[in-house]
Amino acid sequence: MMPAYFFAHGAPSLVLEQHDYSDFLKNFASTRPRPKAIVLFSAHWETSVQKVSAVSTYSTIYDFSGFQDELYQMTYPANGSRALSEQIQALFTQHGIPSELDETRGLDHGAWAVLKLVYPDADIPVIAMSVNPNLTNEQQYQIGRALGALREQDVLIIGSGGTVHNLRRLNWRAAEADEWAVKFDEWLESKLMSWDTEALFRYREQAPYAVESVPTTEHFIPLFLAMGAGDASRKATLLHRSYQLGSLSLSCWQFD
Repeated sequence: MMPAYFFAHGAPSLVLEQHDYSDFLKNFASTRPRPKAIVLFSAHWETSVQKVSAVSTYSTIYDFSGFQDELYQMTYPANGSRALSEQIQALFTQHGIPSELDETRGLDHGAWAVLKLVYPDADIPVIAMSVNPNLTNEQQYQIGRALGALREQDVLIIGSGGTVHNLRRLNWRAAEADEWAVKFDEWLESKLMSWDTEALFRYREQAPYAVESVPTTEHFIPLFLAMGAGDASRKATLLHRSYQLGSLSLSCWQFD
């Protein structure tokens, strides 16, 4: 069964950077079976109803400003899969989850910056998925859980966001990770490893430095979505964690 994954996507410039995490992403595909398709939830597509992309070929969205000119020349013209989009919508209907197909939106940087490093040839069908910040953490988990059966069809489910993602607390002179960011990630690691959903769903009340680490929820939601997809086996593995600018957490979790 194909595992589900959470990837931190950092800044849009991730795709141009050279460090341990970019190397990890570039080597990721070479050590794992090739998926038949990719279902990716991006923190940068927020909607009030779950959207399921039904695009035939994706355009590239440059949803950022002030970065290197080279970034605005990059494209990721992956194809979609109408059949898989409709299968996803059917799974949501079975689980009582409202959803709508979207036939126009391209891939934002939360999707293409990661995919361009992991699968640079853009030759695997992609289904882009939105996130709904209005739902409870348990509801996010259940959305991922509803798609868990796709893993048996060699479909790769990815949540793309960030565990510690507070742009106002970035330290451009930092030589090492900020203690508060590390403390939050360590708490998160312990709860993910033990699959303590009760604590995780209440992370804002229970985790140290939760408010500082997760000032807004959209980047954290993809973690619950990917975790929910791994509900059948409930095994979490931390594959990578490093930091940029003191507190920007670059992590990858595997759920299988």
